[in-house]
Amino acid sequence: MKNNAAENSDKPPRKRPIPIPDPDELDDGSFLEEFPHAESDAAEINADPLDNARLYINREISLLQFQERVLEEAFDPRNPLLERIKFLAIVASNMDEFIMVRMAGLRQQVAAGVIDRSPDGLTAAEQLAAVRKKSIEIMNSGRRHFHDVLCPELDKAGIHILDYAELTTKQRAAVDKRFEDSIFPALTPLAFDPGRPFPHISSLSLNLAVLILGSDGREHFARIKVPRAFPRLLPVKASSGGKRKDGTVPHNHYFVWLEQVIAAHLDKLFPGMDVVSCYPFHVVRDADVQIQEAEAADLLETIEMGVRARRFGSPVQLMVTRQMPERLKNILVENLGLAQQEVNTLDHPLALNTLMQLHGIDRFDLKDPPLKPVLPQDIVREDSLFDTIKRGDLLVHRPFDSFKLFVEFLQEAARDPDVLTIKMTLYRVGQNSPVVQSLLEAREHGKQVAVLVELKARFDEESNIHWARHLERQGLHVVYGLLGLKTHSKIALIVRKEGDNVRRYVHMSTGNYNHVSAALYTDTSLFTCDEMIGADATDLFNRLTGYSAKKDYHKLLVAPVNLRDRLFELVDREIEHQQHGRGGHLIFKTNALVDGPLIKEFYRASQAGVRVDLLVRGICCLRPGVEGISDNITVYSIVGRYLEHSRLYYFRNGGEEQIYMGSADLMPRNLNRRVEILFPIEDRALIRHLRDKILAIYLADNVKNRRLLSDGSYVRVRPAEGEPEINAQERLADHAMSGLAIDEHQTSNGKRSWYT
Repeated sequence: MKNNAAENSDKPPRKRPIPIPDPDELDDGSFLEEFPHAESDAAEINADPLDNARLYINREISLLQFQERVLEEAFDPRNPLLERIKFLAIVASNMDEFIMVRMAGLRQQVAAGVIDRSPDGLTAAEQLAAVRKKSIEIMNSGRRHFHDVLCPELDKAGIHILDYAELTTKQRAAVDKRFEDSIFPALTPLAFDPGRPFPHISSLSLNLAVLILGSDGREHFARIKVPRAFPRLLPVKASSGGKRKDGTVPHNHYFVWLEQVIAAHLDKLFPGMDVVSCYPFHVVRDADVQIQEAEAADLLETIEMGVRARRFGSPVQLMVTRQMPERLKNILVENLGLAQQEVNTLDHPLALNTLMQLHGIDRFDLKDPPLKPVLPQDIVREDSLFDTIKRGDLLVHRPFDSFKLFVEFLQEAARDPDVLTIKMTLYRVGQNSPVVQSLLEAREHGKQVAVLVELKARFDEESNIHWARHLERQGLHVVYGLLGLKTHSKIALIVRKEGDNVRRYVHMSTGNYNHVSAALYTDTSLFTCDEMIGADATDLFNRLTGYSAKKDYHKLLVAPVNLRDRLFELVDREIEHQQHGRGGHLIFKTNALVDGPLIKEFYRASQAGVRVDLLVRGICCLRPGVEGISDNITVYSIVGRYLEHSRLYYFRNGGEEQIYMGSADLMPRNLNRRVEILFPIEDRALIRHLRDKILAIYLADNVKNRRLLSDGSYVRVRPAEGEPEINAQERLADHAMSGLAIDEHQTSNGKRSWYT
């Protein structure tokens, strides 16, 4: 049935949808089998045999394979039930981001007529069709598992997710009262007819599409936005998801879907009208905010405008349930300017990311046991952390070691009368940040404090804008980075007067200065007062806050200045060692491996006989195990309780081993368009610790580890018969706890008070 409002509207026609290959036309199988022309086209263009398209895995497909590995954790019965729910919610959130950023980018390339092929030989249109097909498979796979496995297990555990129709009379009365008192006043039905335009559908909002039969006998469309002010899973009892008034935890928790509660009361929203049908939907919009810095007089205001504009980005995907009729779906498709291929038909429920709410239930028997971070094993408890660092470099491995050690470092610097200056970069800060509070305290004590706040940290722009304005109001020096470059490095510099001289203390990390993610991500960091690193840190901050074109650094590898060239030199050196019989070996742990020239460098190293072990958590475009090309390369991916986030780069160097750590992944954007640092670990004991107590354990993991095969698929690594199970993250936590009998909350002779 036609939509009369749309038919009679005199508005100009919507923009034409982007032509995209239908995913259903793609057969199952490998990427290159689906597009057999890819190799031949690439071979004609590229003379270098290492540019052959068959040697590369598609970036977008590899990212979706990572989501599949995360989804496997939701399927794994060895994980506690609420942890499996958490992983399912994480995948749902990640898939939204994938559509908002990666799929939107491909869509823009198709619209712009870009004909360039990816390194694996595919056009943007071919990639878009393939990733749409795979993304739908992932999303529906998660929903099937939720209904078939997780919901029954939740029921057995006393966590009941009910449909509105399943509520008992008493339960329904309680829910209806909640609707009358709180939910109904917050709802705003929006009609669509010749006098009222099609309503704006904000990105990721959950909505109800309603068909109303008017007194004229014609159907009309209305939209209701499900308000985010209320939990998606509405507690049927006040204690559901929390504790009783007496402080005890109930065994049974009851929830009902919020959108079903609203749908059950549509007669109150449309009095005197007949409701024909009601179906949920949501829209995912392009979220890749483009900042024209060259024309921006005030970067802070430009970012704020970009964040606001994100809500109005072009629709990329429409999500509907299978029950929605075609005529209602067509109203949405036509008015959102989408193609039919851009509609994802999914099983109930939409917006699975809201299931994260269940992880907050006080059922610790259904969660991983809490981790108690400790102080690093090699710390000497002194009155001053500065004295400890002067005795030797200090290595921290989070979340097993405590992030609060860094907060204590900043606090001590803020209160120490000999500290002159504090400089640091902030990429993702988070809410209620103890790091920011320490910087404000330093300013109150008269320290000179300079902070680079990266405003372009995707999806953290609003939080960073808030902190930037707050710090400025408190009198701190705040800068926003370099023109055209995102500052991704994580570094803090403390300048302290000691006698007639000054000493520079530097902290560098692979992860953000964010106390929340510090408990969820694995990261490594280093405290040092090495003079050359201190000098490099000073030069780096002079570049970030002032005008400096310095190209040479003593020890730091800095992107986009010297990091790429030095990495190539270090790999070339390993090839030379191998050729002279000194045994070349590389171990690289990173979040992503995408950079084409570096992948070719790894291929050359493998051809020379260098052993290359790669721990790549997410995207990996390198194809290992290809005869004559990558025989000596193995690629692993660990997905477990904590998000693997540390970047460690090991070079055997003929026995004089070197390790660099830092913020940079092996991607073109990190090496070319970001301010990144890799810093050396020079203490031989710390190198051995990183090699034997961290990297070796990750490589030995046979519980959470997957190995990438030459056909682009991943297989789980399993223990051989009689071999013990090794879960690297659990083993690292055990090592941290067994190596030190005190935790972060204990004090040293009553003098040092660690945060509680």
